[in-house]
Amino acid sequence: MSKEKVRVGIIGCGGIAFGKHMPSLAKLDNVEMVAFCDIIEERARKAAKEYGTDDAKVYTDYRKLLEDKTIDVVHVCTPNKSHAGITVDALYAGKHVMCEKPMAKTAEGARKMVEAYKKTGKKLTIGYQNRFRPDSQYLHKICQNGELGEVYFAKAYAVRRRAVPTWGVFLDEEEQGGGPLIDIGTHSLDLTLWMMNNYKPRMVVGTVYHKLGKMANAANAWGPWDPEKFTVEDSAFGFIVMENGATIILESSWALNTLDVGEAMTTLCGTEGGADMRDGLRINGERFGRLYTTKVSFDIGGVAYYEGKGEDPGYLEAKSWIDAIVNDREPVVKPEEALVVSEILEAIYTSAKTGKPVYFNK
Repeated sequence: MSKEKVRVGIIGCGGIAFGKHMPSLAKLDNVEMVAFCDIIEERARKAAKEYGTDDAKVYTDYRKLLEDKTIDVVHVCTPNKSHAGITVDALYAGKHVMCEKPMAKTAEGARKMVEAYKKTGKKLTIGYQNRFRPDSQYLHKICQNGELGEVYFAKAYAVRRRAVPTWGVFLDEEEQGGGPLIDIGTHSLDLTLWMMNNYKPRMVVGTVYHKLGKMANAANAWGPWDPEKFTVEDSAFGFIVMENGATIILESSWALNTLDVGEAMTTLCGTEGGADMRDGLRINGERFGRLYTTKVSFDIGGVAYYEGKGEDPGYLEAKSWIDAIVNDREPVVKPEEALVVSEILEAIYTSAKTGKPVYFNK
């Protein structure tokens, strides 16, 4: 791209837009946010006032925003149900698209997104910002270098004891497609597949539970939930076998009677070594006839990063994404990879409903 500024439109001005997307884009000198859309006009106006250009436009219908031919990029920050439809429309309207995770409510929707980006030639990425954490980046380099050997067993971990999001539509199965599995389990699965560089599942078995969600006046990080509105699972678990025989166990919960908690983590076991994120990043293996464990430090000795930008995964995600557009490079999170995440998540839900394994024929 030759123009000085990349012009961005924001569709969906809720928590994730204000918490990650807009503050991160605002730190980039070569970006300007010129349009904001939300079904609640007041939220779009607030976003425009805080992050927009002086002449930023406000919409309640995303199709009107997409008619603006001067917009280069759209960030889709809406509930899961509308990810696919808005993204496909935006791609065909000639926009590059960053869509918040998960890719879509359904695997079919995710496949339509991949088809649209291939047909239009526009760039598409999904908001898996945990790839940009320093521990994730370091572990990925180790995996790329082959230091763990063949990773044949892994755990994708996203377990909360009591942290059910009670705002927005998180508890609404129709809007979101599921609960903790599709909300936070998606991050840990993405990290795990990325580390393994393995996107060929063969078989999935899943179990889904709605146990603690039935409780009234329950202890919770964000206050008690309404059991009548809690229409998604409170925990879900998957057993995934890949085509090459590798096994991944996925654990996710918003509410579970456990002290063994942690989010967006992976454990990897390979032929040459292992790694986990359970107590910082730890690498383990055998050397000179002895077992060793190395804990990797990310303490930079108290020296602040320039303008405080360096460590924030949301900022690094946005910077990398815009750089991919400006310099015509592939984004770090490829649509085909995010599609496999969505397909596995859906297979876990399907297996739980049917009581049978789900087999992939690819």
